[in-house]
Amino acid sequence: MYIAEEEEIRKEKAKARRLRASQWWKRRCAKGICHYCKRQVPPTELTMDHIVPLSRGGKTTRGNVVPCCKECNSRKKGSLPMEWRSDGAS
Repeated sequence: MYIAEEEEIRKEKAKARRLRASQWWKRRCAKGICHYCKRQVPPTELTMDHIVPLSRGGKTTRGNVVPCCKECNSRKKGSLPMEWRSDGAS
């Protein structure tokens, strides 16, 4: 399993802060739907989740981030979606 270095993670988190401020991200969140559980959530309560977590070598790119509710983001933690879903998440 790949474990990202602290400096690499710090740089990716800085990219995530910039991406969250973009109009692209704001449009993604405006729909107010969690990527994982598909529930309707107030757009201000959606968080940015890295599909492939930074700790597993994921990058902050448009193709690797999705809006999700805080509950799903907390439950997923550092898992890949296929690992997390196999634990009984919906």
